[in-house]
Amino acid sequence: MPEIKLDNWEKRSGEHQKQYKNYLQRADKNKVLKQLPDLHDEAFAKIDCLKCANCCRNYSPRFKTPDIKRISKHLQMKEGDFIETYLRLDEEGDYVAKRKPCPFLGEDNYCGIYDVRPSDCERFPYTDEDVIIKRPAITLKNSSFCPITYFVLEGLLQATSK
Repeated sequence: MPEIKLDNWEKRSGEHQKQYKNYLQRADKNKVLKQLPDLHDEAFAKIDCLKCANCCRNYSPRFKTPDIKRISKHLQMKEGDFIETYLRLDEEGDYVAKRKPCPFLGEDNYCGIYDVRPSDCERFPYTDEDVIIKRPAITLKNSSFCPITYFVLEGLLQATSK
């Protein structure tokens, strides 16, 4: 496995955005998908999401209909009340959290609804699925605030340069 430095990762990620973009545009999807499981697992072994929580502090997942049904039931709220209390429609017509940080993020960076969290949260940062290639704009944005996405992209770049 490549040695990927995590100190100053935000700065390096900013400096590497062009490289990431070029890589994602020309990458062999099948080769990338073969490399993802190991890079994803290594990233999660080295990086503690609970020390970061940048995703929960600065961005909102989409709350899709099944998410809204599941979460409102868990909170013992009517769906309409849940939407009115916690959500708003964004520019793309998706329900997102009304405020930042996420209203369910605790002081300890634990999620208050972890077991019923939105599917976007469960899948984030998409570093073990084809979203990393299929939606390069999302991947690039995620690499600017998520050290795991940064780590996986750096690993993919290093593997290419060998």
